[in-house]
Amino acid sequence: MGEGWLDKHKELIMTDKKSLFIDGKEVEFTDEPNLLEVIRKAGMNVPTFCYRPDLTTFGACRMCVVEVEGRGIQSSCTMPPENGLKIHLNTEKTRRIRKTVLELLLANHDRECLTCEKSGNCDLQKYANEYGIKDIRFPDKPAEDYLPVDDSSPSLVRDPNKCILCGACVRACDEFQGHSVLGFANRGSKTVVQPMNGRPLGQVDCVNCGQCVAVCPTGALTIKSDTENVWKEITNPNKKVVVQMAPATRVALGEMFGLKAGENSIKLMNAALRKIGFDKIFDTNFSADLTIMEEATEFLERLKSGQNLPLFTSCCPAWIKYIETAHPEMLHHLSSCKSPMSMLSPVLVDLLPSQMGINREDLVVVAIMPCTAKKYECKRPELARNGRPDTDYVITTQELGKMIKEAGIDFSNLEGEDADNPFGEYSGAGTIFGASGGVAEAAVRTAYEFATGEPLSDVNFTPLRGTTNRCRDVELDIKGTKVVVRVVSTLKEAEKSLQEIKAGTAPFQMLEVMACPGGCINGGGQPRSCDDSRIKGERAKGLYKEDSELNLRKSHMNPSIQKLYQEYLQHPNSHKAHEILHTIYTDKFAGSYKDI
Repeated sequence: MGEGWLDKHKELIMTDKKSLFIDGKEVEFTDEPNLLEVIRKAGMNVPTFCYRPDLTTFGACRMCVVEVEGRGIQSSCTMPPENGLKIHLNTEKTRRIRKTVLELLLANHDRECLTCEKSGNCDLQKYANEYGIKDIRFPDKPAEDYLPVDDSSPSLVRDPNKCILCGACVRACDEFQGHSVLGFANRGSKTVVQPMNGRPLGQVDCVNCGQCVAVCPTGALTIKSDTENVWKEITNPNKKVVVQMAPATRVALGEMFGLKAGENSIKLMNAALRKIGFDKIFDTNFSADLTIMEEATEFLERLKSGQNLPLFTSCCPAWIKYIETAHPEMLHHLSSCKSPMSMLSPVLVDLLPSQMGINREDLVVVAIMPCTAKKYECKRPELARNGRPDTDYVITTQELGKMIKEAGIDFSNLEGEDADNPFGEYSGAGTIFGASGGVAEAAVRTAYEFATGEPLSDVNFTPLRGTTNRCRDVELDIKGTKVVVRVVSTLKEAEKSLQEIKAGTAPFQMLEVMACPGGCINGGGQPRSCDDSRIKGERAKGLYKEDSELNLRKSHMNPSIQKLYQEYLQHPNSHKAHEILHTIYTDKFAGSYKDI
């Protein structure tokens, strides 16, 4: 090699820089796992149906093919980057392959796009438009091959006629939850994705987390919508409709209206909800503070007695159902505290009718949640009184976004408004409930001061935070008592902790579990984030930013919470508090279909 070549590549040799060429442009790469991630990092893209950065690579759809000089056509999601590769994204061959894939998928697809729940947010629809697919050369699927739509779940709807067999839902269920509710069945043209033994979703051990919906590129898996029911209640002149919204919704809803991920839109949400027609607007952050009052007290009592440790947090309904179905013998570890949603609703039901001068029958309680499992939670018999649920309807962040659009509201240009009091005042501890580690951190802030009677000099327990590391142990010193708190997200990770408990090797006294990766910020009802794993991190930052900017950062310092105890609940874990804010879960789901 001559000196000219050495001079030209000296910088590359000296810095160990790695680079390849995309359509003639030199692009550096570091630890990206595949060409697709390098392409995206460079600000370019190729289409894909089956690839999700937080899941294992499947390489099934063949939409992300690129042409590599000397290698021919390659799947960019499965090929690792190599120094000096020359890649072409849009050649005649790659475009022809993608168009053929699209035609084959559309020939086997229910193309009633105008009435599909995913219309406007469907990858198949988007790519068919982008690639100008007007005529399909292949015959349509015969009418007799269409399968029934499964709407047996309280949270999800499964339409197998819109499935493109990308396998993303199968991998999400297995890799996030370790549950494998969904799987491939049959062979060849008869291949389908379905629950075990072809049973309806409502008859299997689905925990309703909605992560399958979050990764589905088409309308094969969608959220079961309650918006029409909510509209009917709002337009009924005889009803008063009140609403509460969870912490994580405020840092995600704006994405549906052009705002950045993590931008806090709570005041815009309040304004939009009033324009839609809700009579009173409250904040679930308030009852997150209420949850901490009860849960921190319960934890300290267990710590003192040494019984039923470790304490399991009980805010995540998917986690609760998992314990009921997979480990009912461990139900005594669960906190008896209801979730923030299910704490606020009975308080509203008890206090609002007299304040508003109405009968209980005329009060409708709606909750806006990032979580599809909350639709299941609100229907639980443990959370109903006199045969009526305390929470009448749950709508997800996505559903609220659609209601705002349907109402013709210019969301991003609204003038912000505050929630109604007294159930709209909250601390930063309530806000961080929406991120993995937030419940534990909020509990520690209050438990420490309850136990010691001394103020915390620093309320930031940053080791409990994070959206990428799905298991974190943090040791705390509460006035000489060593306490280990473990935070996990995904049920697959939680299962490992359960096995440690059974083996007698668990080092922790409190276990926080969120079924969704990263916590509620990444819930199944949030705007789509599966294509960019950084989005959940931005949402978490938005919650911690609000926490840091609030004057109130500890749940027990919330004056509205203090007043509620003085006038209504007496004190944490009182008889009245247990009657309204606590419940007991049983092994009624034991005897799974898997045992049949």
